[in-house]
Amino acid sequence: MKICSLTDIGIRREMNQDYFFLSEEPVGRLPNLFIVADGMGGHKAGEFASRCAVETMAAAARTAQDADAVGVLTACVTQANAELNRYAQQHPETKGMGTTIVAAVLNGRHLTTVNVGDSRLYLIGDDIRQITRDHSLIQEMVRMGEMDEESARIHPDKNIITRAVGVSPFVETDIFETDVEPGERILLCSDGLTNMVSDETILQILNDDRDLDEKTEYLIELANNNGGRDNITVIIIDPECER
Repeated sequence: MKICSLTDIGIRREMNQDYFFLSEEPVGRLPNLFIVADGMGGHKAGEFASRCAVETMAAAARTAQDADAVGVLTACVTQANAELNRYAQQHPETKGMGTTIVAAVLNGRHLTTVNVGDSRLYLIGDDIRQITRDHSLIQEMVRMGEMDEESARIHPDKNIITRAVGVSPFVETDIFETDVEPGERILLCSDGLTNMVSDETILQILNDDRDLDEKTEYLIELANNNGGRDNITVIIIDPECER
């Protein structure tokens, strides 16, 4: 397995409110763990929300007794949500802060993914498959047939999300289980990438002749060249690549 990761502030933001965690070594009873979070909130609340959520999830995974990835990941998101709620109650100036979460565990070829919000996980081989489903106002319109995908990608309200970790006492988590096919790579990313770079371009870059580090750097560079309106975080996992 080879893993490459980068996060970048982008061009227009004053701070990076994205945060990520990765470990190809066991985390508690999980064989590995990968997380991307994209925080929201005024001042430094979004930066705190993403970091706190990711660190809480990683800590919860280390002590979880359940060996089932679905159970562990779901419990980790629940704990992160509770921790952000507790903090907001003690610090009223952070009320309303929250974060997206996309997290994954790879066990052999079986991939377990959870997500809240609009950070994404893709499987990329001969084609590109978005495994997660965005919890956003515009994507709800796409699912109802009221808007096409290209219009959604550039819509000014694209960043309005309908679900986030930390904004309410309870959080609903989507769970996806799928097998990684031979030759496929895994991409976790914040919407700072997908709002700036199309799925078709991501597919082309992941299948070109660059090595994995160069692909990761080029995705960040391209997102910035296309406007860099948000923070950008990318984790690429090649399960079959030797280091």
